Amino acid sequence: MFTLTYHELQAFITDDIPYLDLTTHLQEIKGKQAKLSIYTREDIILSSIEEAYIIAKLFDCRIENATLQSGVKLLSGHVLITITGEYNAIHQAWRSIQIILEYSCKMATYAYEMLQAIRQVNPHCELLATRKSFPFAKRFCIKSIMAGGALPHRLGLSETILLFDHHRKVYSDTQTFYDSLVLLKTKAPEKKIVVESTTLDDAIMLMQHHADVLQLDKMELCDIQKIVEYRNAHYLSIKILVAGGIELHNAQQYAALGIDAIVTSKLYSAGMANLGSKLEV
Repeated sequence: MFTLTYHELQAFITDDIPYLDLTTHLQEIKGKQAKLSIYTREDIILSSIEEAYIIAKLFDCRIENATLQSGVKLLSGHVLITITGEYNAIHQAWRSIQIILEYSCKMATYAYEMLQAIRQVNPHCELLATRKSFPFAKRFCIKSIMAGGALPHRLGLSETILLFDHHRKVYSDTQTFYDSLVLLKTKAPEKKIVVESTTLDDAIMLMQHHADVLQLDKMELCDIQKIVEYRNAHYLSIKILVAGGIELHNAQQYAALGIDAIVTSKLYSAGMANLGSKLEV
């Protein structure tokens, strides 16, 4: 699991505190020590605790028992982090740490719960997060979903080949598009050719023309089932992904069909974990 850099976290802090904390500046408290604990009010999957440790150090705060790691499950009431330091520094570190933890832990927890639901009915189905992460926060979002057991579907346009309906429009007809898949495979021999499909007939034709992966978008469950059955009977090497409107409450329905992965953006909009904090002086 990777960790955001000091530079990235310093930029995040500077955006929130470009000059000073006006509130504590006006209090004029000098030389006062404080202790801050952040705890969870709900069961969570911990994520971005490593970044919380770094932020604390950037404010010259001391960390008590820095033993937790992203990916562990914590029950309601558990303390995520406790830091001590100068009163003004504690206040500046407080919200930066808590906001990162609230967003990251919620994404991780949602991913974990969705993956657990999927694996109950299909132990071989993966949970993939789209590249529709928060603008300017991709690394933060990717770390969060990975802490919950999900994987990135596409990290960007440069490393994957995924043909949407818009990519088909430059071809004179559908058959010409199907025929082009062979050329694409020749040009990029180390890559898989992934093609989005929205109909049963099209999905079958794509398999017959050697697409490596089908991404079925917003299709009826009965059609997905037929495509899986056809794949199992004729093209076992082809992988089937399903996307479009899939979230925690309906993920099992899709996973139970025998697909290889669910692709979703829902992980990024899960909200914020219910965390609390306690300050002692």
